[in-house]
Amino acid sequence: MIATAAAGDGSGVRRFVPPPRAAVDPQVFAHPLFAGLQDFRDLLLGPRWPSIAALDARLALPGKRLVEQDAALLADGLHYEARIAQGRIATRADNWHDLFNALVWASCPQLKHALNVQQCGHIEAMPPGQRNRAQAALTQFDETGVIVRVRDDSLRAAWDAHDWPALFDPVNWQSDDIAITAVFGHALMEQALLPGRLLVGKCVVVHSDADAACVDAVAVAIAEGRAVTDPLQLRPLPLAGIPGWHEGQDAAFYRNADYFRPLRAGRAYPPPLHGAM
Repeated sequence: MIATAAAGDGSGVRRFVPPPRAAVDPQVFAHPLFAGLQDFRDLLLGPRWPSIAALDARLALPGKRLVEQDAALLADGLHYEARIAQGRIATRADNWHDLFNALVWASCPQLKHALNVQQCGHIEAMPPGQRNRAQAALTQFDETGVIVRVRDDSLRAAWDAHDWPALFDPVNWQSDDIAITAVFGHALMEQALLPGRLLVGKCVVVHSDADAACVDAVAVAIAEGRAVTDPLQLRPLPLAGIPGWHEGQDAAFYRNADYFRPLRAGRAYPPPLHGAM
């Protein structure tokens, strides 16, 4: 099954139901999609959920705390993002989606903060109940975002044209001319609990030699309003096409046009951001 959007994001996409905690194979977390969460494996494994209080104490987020989302919390009437701006991240107990969200806050706090600041600015500027395209883009990146470092301009040109065989040539990934520097979207992580799903990341591209600089470059660009201001800026990346990320990557697999979609007429992508070289 091809999955491209977050469950319950208001897009009309059928809500994804993750497996119960006890049903998740621990080997799932060895997949490269979860590489950024290896410091938190103990929170992902085992039959018991961490309590919200224990999770908050363990992560110790600067200027933020995880608070259990219950009726008493929601009675304040605040928007989810406005509450975060005040320092409280509403978190549902025993919930994969919110657990992954908390772990992304711990691993990429500057990026999550930049998204929240931008969301709050748009919420204040829009009439109640209305959203603009920038908010849609910020939400898509928050839920399904991936940061990709590309050093070879020919690879970016292949991506621009949806030339998937050229982009996913194993030589390119083995040479480190292209690499995933961060899987940011917590909805992607939730859906990856079921092995074999054909997931699509929504990407921001950075031209850099340093992986660590890429997340910072994206956070700064979002904070300055230079990136993630429209959903069409986000490049789709069929993650199962990355060499080693999926079983059965033969020629027939890459010919699946329902997943490796051709470029739509008129579609164009922004140039990459620039990070430290």
